Amino acid sequence: MTREKLRLGVNIDHVATVRNARGGAYPDPLRAARIAEAAGADGITAHLREDRRHISDADIDGLMATLSVPLNFEMAATPEMQAIALRHKPHAVCIVPEKREERTTEGGLEVAREENRLAHFIAPLREAGCRVSIFIAADKRQIEAAHRIGAEVIELHTGAYCDADAEGRIEHRDRELEALREMSAFAHSLGLEVHAGHGLTYDTVKPVAAFPEVRELNIGHFLIGEAIFRGLEPAISEMRRLMDEARDG
Repeated sequence: MTREKLRLGVNIDHVATVRNARGGAYPDPLRAARIAEAAGADGITAHLREDRRHISDADIDGLMATLSVPLNFEMAATPEMQAIALRHKPHAVCIVPEKREERTTEGGLEVAREENRLAHFIAPLREAGCRVSIFIAADKRQIEAAHRIGAEVIELHTGAYCDADAEGRIEHRDRELEALREMSAFAHSLGLEVHAGHGLTYDTVKPVAAFPEVRELNIGHFLIGEAIFRGLEPAISEMRRLMDEARDG
């Protein structure tokens, strides 16, 4: 398989988290998005949660008005979020699970049990010209269901792999990585475009970036944290370097 350039989507949610801690206007997620573009990001990801804990409606308005790279709009499968997506018509819409009590997105979307509802939910988004992605675990049953409902893209949840690596559970880490490898190939065989993300760091990105079927990685929290120490543009540039090195290796 020809190895195409691996795209990097930078998630700016947690720039907004820091801003909202004080209730003011600083730091500005739109400024972060512009810096990310300059540093080599191929797209910007933003998750508009139902409780608006970080990204706001005004942030989405601003991103749509100013970005020169695609916006990946993460959202729950609710009527409110569908209406917002249909109003803005972003390049991509990624459907994610969402629970009010969670600190971050925990696990992938349960597609197999909700095929009919999700198929009807994404149909208007596709008709509006949005590329629909489904955020799921590296599980064959969920991938097959995502394919059946008409999703064009899946994003594989890399959190279990990254957590196992951070906790030193090497055998578990290797099993999770192998599942990601196998399910990337399986999804590609169905004609789905494969993305991956959640929890990726400098230490964990290269094995995933090396999968030839993966076309895009979406990374946010680690990069925003690393920016505290080295600045946002250098933090993103280093991630871009590691991704390219893995792809070319």
